[in-house]
Amino acid sequence: MYSDDPRCTELAYPDLVNFGVSVFIVLGILVSYLPQHYKIISRRSSRGLSPMFVLLGTVSGTASIANILTLPESTRDMGCLQIGVQWSCFFFIMLLFLIFFPRGSSPAIEEEQDTDMPTWKEAVLVLGVSLAFFVVAFIGSVVFVYALPSHVRGWANFLGLLATVLAAIQYIPQILMTWRLQETGSLSIPMMCIQTPGSFVFAASLYARLGPGGWSAWGLFIFTGILQGFLLAMGLSFVLRDRKKQRDQQLADADGSGVAGDSERAPLLHGER
Repeated sequence: MYSDDPRCTELAYPDLVNFGVSVFIVLGILVSYLPQHYKIISRRSSRGLSPMFVLLGTVSGTASIANILTLPESTRDMGCLQIGVQWSCFFFIMLLFLIFFPRGSSPAIEEEQDTDMPTWKEAVLVLGVSLAFFVVAFIGSVVFVYALPSHVRGWANFLGLLATVLAAIQYIPQILMTWRLQETGSLSIPMMCIQTPGSFVFAASLYARLGPGGWSAWGLFIFTGILQGFLLAMGLSFVLRDRKKQRDQQLADADGSGVAGDSERAPLLHGER
């Protein structure tokens, strides 16, 4: 308690501004994923979500947590909680994806399903690979921390690089899936509306702290934000297109009813004459 370690002083007199920003980020991460959880549950279907999108997001989050927990200087930061919340939210998406995965009740129905849709085996494979990587990351981290401490930084750097690469490309499979289906399905537009600007805001905050030299950190969030923005724009275009078709159909039905009503009244009028 009376150590002269600067970190002890920092913990004794925390920066309330940084703490408040960290809490805001944690709450923002949590709130941004809630619309996606709600949409899958309310639709009782995960149709429209790419298995690779779910897999890459879950594995990336696992690698990020393992990276933080294996580096002593990073475990003390609030970022650990932020990554933990994000991983928990995405892991829950993976569980919902599996629980509400659309399955045919018979082989005939399964053959009639859209060929662009993933199969049940692919959905189970997502869960299996995610759990397998979690076990490997956990055991590997324990081994490096306690048995090979001199190589722990190399292991942590590998996990961090893996998390970065997967996070950067995870939206590509979802973009392809949404484009093939020509609909958003169970993909939440509100989630994308929150996360897309959030990526650029977080990138700006990193740039303010790290400067141009930290391009590898804030550049990732810019790249991710661009992919999210592209997916968001595509999803909004499909939603607006479907609403326009629905409106046109309603107007056509209304006009058809009116024409039918006039044709039915015509014989009566003619008979009266």
